Amino acid sequence: MPELCRFLGIVIFMNFNEHNPPHFHAKYGDYEMTVEISSGIIEGKFPKRALSLVMEWFEIHKEELLVDWELLRTTGEFNKIQPLE
Repeated sequence: MPELCRFLGIVIFMNFNEHNPPHFHAKYGDYEMTVEISSGIIEGKFPKRALSLVMEWFEIHKEELLVDWELLRTTGEFNKIQPLE
């Protein structure tokens, strides 16, 4: 599973050959969630503060996430995305 970004203990990743709709996964300790890129719909559980950080990062990098989704599906490659500062 390619790691797109890591910040403040949060790991953002996508899997190869994933099902639609485009989405990414986030992990923080024992917590995991999935975020649908087009709608921002979240599945899973995350601590409130970590969730707000992921969603802030997501809003900044939404277009890059869609590019990485297509790259992974078509070429198996991806671009790293800048962490939240």
